[in-house]
Amino acid sequence: MTNVTLEVVGGVDTHADTHHAAVVDTAGRQLADRQFPTTEAGYVALIGFLVSFGTLLRVGVEGTGSYGAGLARALRAHHIHVAEVIRPNRQLRRIRGKSDPIDAYAAARAALAEPDLPVPKVADGQVEAIRQLLVARRSAVKARTAAQVQIKTLLVTAPTPVRAKYRTLTDTALISALSRTRSSEDTTTDATLRALRSLARRHQYLTGEIADLDQTLEQLVTATNPALAATKGIGPVTAGQLLVTAGDNPERLRSEAAFAALCGVSPIPASSGKTTRHRLNRGGDRHANAALHHIALSRMSYEPRTRDYVAKKRGDGKTTKEALRCLKRAIAREIFTLLTSNVDVPRIDDLRPLRQARGISIETAAHHFGVWPMKISTIERGKRRDDDFTHTYRQWLLTT
Repeated sequence: MTNVTLEVVGGVDTHADTHHAAVVDTAGRQLADRQFPTTEAGYVALIGFLVSFGTLLRVGVEGTGSYGAGLARALRAHHIHVAEVIRPNRQLRRIRGKSDPIDAYAAARAALAEPDLPVPKVADGQVEAIRQLLVARRSAVKARTAAQVQIKTLLVTAPTPVRAKYRTLTDTALISALSRTRSSEDTTTDATLRALRSLARRHQYLTGEIADLDQTLEQLVTATNPALAATKGIGPVTAGQLLVTAGDNPERLRSEAAFAALCGVSPIPASSGKTTRHRLNRGGDRHANAALHHIALSRMSYEPRTRDYVAKKRGDGKTTKEALRCLKRAIAREIFTLLTSNVDVPRIDDLRPLRQARGISIETAAHHFGVWPMKISTIERGKRRDDDFTHTYRQWLLTT
C-alpha cells in the first residue's frame, strides 16, 4: 500500500524518444525507476508514476532546454516544481558508470541535495517565439556570409576577363552585377558565371529573408519589453538575445549578479602573490555575452558617459580588455533592471506632429541643436532613446 504521506523527489534522464524517471525519498533511498515515451500520453504516465509514491516535492530534469522541454511544460501544467539539473561530470561517470537509471537517480539526488537549483525557462511565450526567429536569422546570416566568401574565392581563380570585370566593385555592386550575368560561349567562363550568379542570387534571397526576420523581431521585442527595445545602443537582435537568455520567466533570475554570471561577464578572481586582479569570465551564455559586447562597443563609439567611464578605468591602471569587462558588467546591471522591472518609456509620438504643426523642418531642428538630421528622425520614430535630449527637444518645440 502506497504511503501518501511520504515525501519524494523525482529525477528524469531525457532523450529524444524516451525519458527515464526515478524516484527517491528524502533520505536519498531509491524507490523505483521506469522508462516512458516522449508523447503527451507518456508525460501523463510519467507524472502519474512520480506522484504515486507520495508527496512530490520537486523533479530534477536534465536538458530542460532541449529533449526535456516538453516534459518540463507538462510538469509545470500540473503545478509541479521543476529544477534544472546539470548532467554529472565525466569523472563521476567513470566512477559510477553510465546508464539511464543511473542518470535518472543522479538527477533525483541532485534535486534533493540542492533545493536552489536553477529554475528552467518557461519557453511557451513571446520570448520563445523570439528565440525561434533568432535561430532562423543566425542560420541565414551564416549562409549569406558563406555565399559571399565563396563568391570572393571563385573570383580569385576565375578567368582573367571575369576577374578584371568584377574585382574593383564594392560588395553591394558586385552582388547586384553578378546576379544579372549572362552565359558565355567559353565552357569554363560560362560555368564560372553560372556559379557566381547562383551564389549572388542566393545572397540576395538571404538578405531579403534576414530583413523580413528583423522586421518581425523588432515588432516582437518592442511588444515584449518596450523599455529594453528603446534603450540606447540596443537593437532588436541584441535585445531579442538578452530576452531569450532571461526567458519568458525572468523572475527566475535571483539577482543582477546571477544574471551577470549567466551572461559570462561576472569578474573571476585571478590574483596571485602581490598581484590583485580579475579576468574575463569565459563561461555563461556566449550569445548573451556577444550581445553585451556589441552594446558596449556601440556606446563607446558615441556616448560621452561611456567614454568617460572607460577613460576612468584606464586611469585606474586597467587594460583596455579589463575596462571593457567592467563596462559589460555595468551594462548587465542595467539590463537586469529592464528585464525584471516595469520601466516606463517616455512618449515620443507627439514630437513629429508638434514639429510639423509649427512648420519646422528636421534640418532646422538639427541645426538648432548642432546634431545630424538623422538623430532627430530616429528620436521621433522611436528608433533611438535619449530621454534628456527628448525632453529638451520637446520643450524647444513647445516654446518656439
